[in-house]
Amino acid sequence: MQAIQPTVSPLRPVKNSPRVAPRSSRSSRRQRSYPHQMLAAETGVKLAVNVVLSVCATSALIQLLPHYRAVQEKLQEIQAEVNLTQGRVDRSRSDFNRYFDPSLTKTVMQEQSNRVDPQQRPVILQEPASPEAEESTPQP
Repeated sequence: MQAIQPTVSPLRPVKNSPRVAPRSSRSSRRQRSYPHQMLAAETGVKLAVNVVLSVCATSALIQLLPHYRAVQEKLQEIQAEVNLTQGRVDRSRSDFNRYFDPSLTKTVMQEQSNRVDPQQRPVILQEPASPEAEESTPQP
């Protein structure tokens, strides 16, 4: 039971050839030699993007300002209408409470119609007779 053993190839000696730097190493040297230029370019791009965004935001706000003023004027008009309507609602509510108050039903019925409560005594006001009128009338 012997296993098949793989054949081993003899090792070749490595020739001492001059090393040629790979291209990636050259580009890294360029990056290493000018790191401040890359940083300056990145900062410049960020600054340009932020300036463009700021200009866009400012122009949008300037365009929205007239719309905001118009909405504020409409809101003030609506508030005035609400205040007027609130006064009418308060009057109507007080009238409603008065009309449906059980203790005031007789009073409201008398105001709304010509009928008078039978329990109520009529009061008749007369002007007092003047003393001159009494003297001129003969007495029997």
